[in-house]
Amino acid sequence: MKIGILCYPTYGGSGIVATELGMALADKGYEVHFISSALPARLDITNPNIFFHKVNVQTYPLFQYQPYDIALSSMIYRVVNLYKLDLLHAHYAIPYAYAAFTAKQMLKEEGKDVPLVTTLHGTDITLVGQHPSYKHAVEFSINQSDTITSVSESLKKDTLQLFKITKEIQVITNFIDNTEFKKDSICQRNHFATKDEKILIHVSNLRPVKRVQDVLQIFKNVNTKIKSMLIIIGEGPDMEIVNEFLEDHPDLIGKVRLLGKVNDLYKILQLSDVFLLPSEQESFGLAALEAMAAETPVISSNAGGIPEVNIQGETGYLTEIGNVEAMSNYTIKLLSDESLLAQMKKNAKEQALRFDLKNILPIYEKMYADTLNRFKI
Repeated sequence: MKIGILCYPTYGGSGIVATELGMALADKGYEVHFISSALPARLDITNPNIFFHKVNVQTYPLFQYQPYDIALSSMIYRVVNLYKLDLLHAHYAIPYAYAAFTAKQMLKEEGKDVPLVTTLHGTDITLVGQHPSYKHAVEFSINQSDTITSVSESLKKDTLQLFKITKEIQVITNFIDNTEFKKDSICQRNHFATKDEKILIHVSNLRPVKRVQDVLQIFKNVNTKIKSMLIIIGEGPDMEIVNEFLEDHPDLIGKVRLLGKVNDLYKILQLSDVFLLPSEQESFGLAALEAMAAETPVISSNAGGIPEVNIQGETGYLTEIGNVEAMSNYTIKLLSDESLLAQMKKNAKEQALRFDLKNILPIYEKMYADTLNRFKI
């Protein structure tokens, strides 16, 4: 089977899932064509079954904004024609499902067609998709897809509430490749903390929805009771909040490490004691799952799909959004009890194994086969 994957090339959850899925398919012998504005961050282009097609946008003085959607549709059309793709898989409704529909219309003019699978990842539904400038186009492109999937039950519910969807939505959860989280890849813990210090970690793109201010306040509260360090991984607009916090709390400057973007994330996750995820919205909580794969319990909000991943009292603790006091108390409770911490680390890994790539990949394969069978009827 020849599959075209349309995705964002960034470190965001949808781009990571699309890339990891494509590489796993390529390893099984599928021919996988990535179509994006840049080489996806984690893509192993040396795999002989992986092809990358860059969407180039021509700039003209007439255009105030580059017409990316048009260039994307043209590239999809071209790749389908040149490489005889069997199926397209759009990760995110806009622009990918919308552009794929346009490409399909161009193909139909030539008596050709190709089935389109659209996977909904989160903000394409709950945030961007709700803007009046995009909502009708998002709804249209979803309904024009041949198969629709979402990464959580929570996101499926939100989609059906916010849009008039005329087709069934199949939930195929995000996944983790647990083989990447190997004990022999652990960094030296003493590079980040002393023997008597605990390590708290937060990983995100530092947007307002991630509530980094809560992360900082939780750390401040915990540090009054337990000697600890905070590691923040990622870059984004709310980095200024972190800088302002450190200006206001100079005594904590030496206890907060800002690492920016990190490629070998699992190496640092494995040396951490608690993962903080106080988000306002998470369609699934892939960051939490990655932490669990590294045997790191999670203290989180109960937003979106997080409760489908982080199990209260087993793999960590959940509270209402913004309840910093409860998150702080849960963190202190966990870090004060070595037996409890050890058990939750074990539980976290067991939960991550349930979402292992080897369990989720066959579901995707069956979905592709079912889509192709329906499409041929």
